[in-house]
Amino acid sequence: MIRSRIGIIILLLTSICYSQDSFNCLSVDRSGLYTKAFNSFEQDLFEYYKFGNDSIKTYRTFLAEVASLSLDLRKLPSDNSIQLARIFKKKSNDPNSIWVKLSDYENQEATKKPSPYTNSSKKGEEEILIFNYRGGLIQCLKNNSDSDDFQDIITTLEQDGNVSTSLIAQRIYYIPDTKFRASEIKKFIAFDIYYSILMVIEKAFG
Repeated sequence: MIRSRIGIIILLLTSICYSQDSFNCLSVDRSGLYTKAFNSFEQDLFEYYKFGNDSIKTYRTFLAEVASLSLDLRKLPSDNSIQLARIFKKKSNDPNSIWVKLSDYENQEATKKPSPYTNSSKKGEEEILIFNYRGGLIQCLKNNSDSDDFQDIITTLEQDGNVSTSLIAQRIYYIPDTKFRASEIKKFIAFDIYYSILMVIEKAFG
């Protein structure tokens, strides 16, 4: 009887842990836009780098090129990803947007995340958008991740968004393989790095 109860407890704990590990943070968006964007991002990456199913090598190569400013932005993004970036850009006025306007960021001391692909906005120019590190999606990714390194990166960005895209890519790059392969980290790369860049360069695609 005792063994039976212990077995049931173990099964329940396993079920709870599995449920937490498999939670899909993209489901916070009921429209399906986040899922479409992530799938388009992965398709772009795997078609461009051609490392087969080696996701670690594919993602690390992408991060290395972002960090070194050698990413070929003319060839990597698909038309679909560019269109999705434009949708995200239009939705930036929505209070639930995962990107926010520089002027609307709640902490004015942490308002600007410069990108190597952008210049500071001037009068009459389009306002810079930054990833909302205090928003629902990023907090879900952080809270469901078991990587201390990843959580530390997000905590730093919550406190100060004044970190370049290339530096973020570099820090993510050095997360150990056992943690790097987690879906939370891949989704963070998709939105905070890939789509943040595409939202800046989309005008160049006509």
